[in-house]
Amino acid sequence: MKRLIPALVATLLASGAAYAQSINIGPGGISVDPRTPHQRAVDREIRHEERMRERDRWERRREMERRRAWRDERRGERCRTVTTTEETRRGLVKRTTRVCD
Repeated sequence: MKRLIPALVATLLASGAAYAQSINIGPGGISVDPRTPHQRAVDREIRHEERMRERDRWERRREMERRRAWRDERRGERCRTVTTTEETRRGLVKRTTRVCD
């Protein structure tokens, strides 16, 4: 067994280097990534754009909440959202209402 693992790794490295762009050996085992560096860069860029889109969406939501709070303060109203849960024969029913004091 002690000789099998290094031999297996050496075989994978020798045969896999012809088509694999990246070989990772770690605690989870051996993984081979056959993508080219260009394909990996494209995937990385796509993930980055998705994160930026999600961040922009979060910032817009935060800005809308800030504007709503500012508008409510100018009106002199204190509004809040109240969610009530009722149990009916068909199951739980949630109702959301906006209450202004």
